[in-house]
Amino acid sequence: MIYRALQNGQDLLSPLRAFALGMGGLLAPLDVPHPAFGGARAMRAALEVFGHFAVGHRRPAFGLGPVRVGNRLVEIEEEVVAGTPFGSLLHFRKDVDVPLPRLLVVAPMSGHFATLLRGTVQVLLQDHDVYITDWHNARDIPVSEGRFGLDEFVEHIMGFLEAIGPGAHVLAVCQPVVAVMTAVTIMAEDHNRASPRSMTLMAGPIDARQNPTKVNELANTKPIEWFESKLIAKVPWRHQGGGRRVYPGAMQLSAFMAMNMDRHVKAHQDQFWNLFDGQADKAAMHRRFYDEYLAVMDLPAEFFLETVSTVFQEHSLARGMLSWRGRPVRPEAIRRTAVMTVEGERDDICGIGQTMAALDLCRSVPVTMRRHHLQTGVGHYGVFSGRRFAQAIYPRVREMIQAHNG
Repeated sequence: MIYRALQNGQDLLSPLRAFALGMGGLLAPLDVPHPAFGGARAMRAALEVFGHFAVGHRRPAFGLGPVRVGNRLVEIEEEVVAGTPFGSLLHFRKDVDVPLPRLLVVAPMSGHFATLLRGTVQVLLQDHDVYITDWHNARDIPVSEGRFGLDEFVEHIMGFLEAIGPGAHVLAVCQPVVAVMTAVTIMAEDHNRASPRSMTLMAGPIDARQNPTKVNELANTKPIEWFESKLIAKVPWRHQGGGRRVYPGAMQLSAFMAMNMDRHVKAHQDQFWNLFDGQADKAAMHRRFYDEYLAVMDLPAEFFLETVSTVFQEHSLARGMLSWRGRPVRPEAIRRTAVMTVEGERDDICGIGQTMAALDLCRSVPVTMRRHHLQTGVGHYGVFSGRRFAQAIYPRVREMIQAHNG
């Protein structure tokens, strides 16, 4: 019923949004800076704001432009080098003269596509040979492909590192930090040749008991049975993944927006005036952001529920109680992988200390191979995107990777 209601709402609004955009196009000839046409300009601006505010379920294109490597601009080509029904290993290939450190970026599976890290990847490409986990929308995966929980998520990370080969590095953004540490732990215990040389964990809940945020508190207000009964739905049969139990991406998007509703309302009010005043660049920037932000993917139910219970309710990794396929996860097994943690001073999703807890868990890693960076003045997204990331955080990450790439 949950999914059907969400889908019906989107189906109802879809033709109305198309009509609004069409009418806006008809009014375009009247969109001129003259007082006599002010009403038409206002109407066109309102129609466009309404028409573009639409939830999508397809991954936007990365569309990465050329990147400067050394003294020249290099084009980026995307290629899938490995994959399963649940995710692909996407390689951003560059034609360069010297080998660069190979880096796997593990994107969060939290309701948005991996393209949410487009800006992150664009910066990393300057000095690295970048790969990313391109998770697939659960509503497009047939039930016959089986389950996808935390164990399978960890298994994918290990498989992708093996596909990249020995000597690579791994960087996890937000939610997957626990899974990445688990994967690196298991690979260390197994003396896997593809164990990464460094592991960078950014703004993720290694120990959500530290400085809990509203997100952490919400996860503990209800038992896991409540989350399953209230938030899990079956994909309608009209989709390829019909019958699969999921946590709908549209529901996660609603939760994200509710946390900062005033900001989103103001952004759309500003967009109205951008369009009315003819501020084309600002209007285009708004569209690009919300085309990405409103593109959502459904999460497999087992992955969502296991993440809530294991990471946010039981704090299994921090308490030494986590297991992977029945094997205890002992981060002290990591000895040769350098570890860096990054946090934001104003992060209202992952509190200060939650990610840094990884350094204590990796106690067998020499002190000289453990680093922490707390970036002042940034919130959650500022840890991995934007000007502060590019100018203040990225140089520290690059330095750490280069120091352990030999």
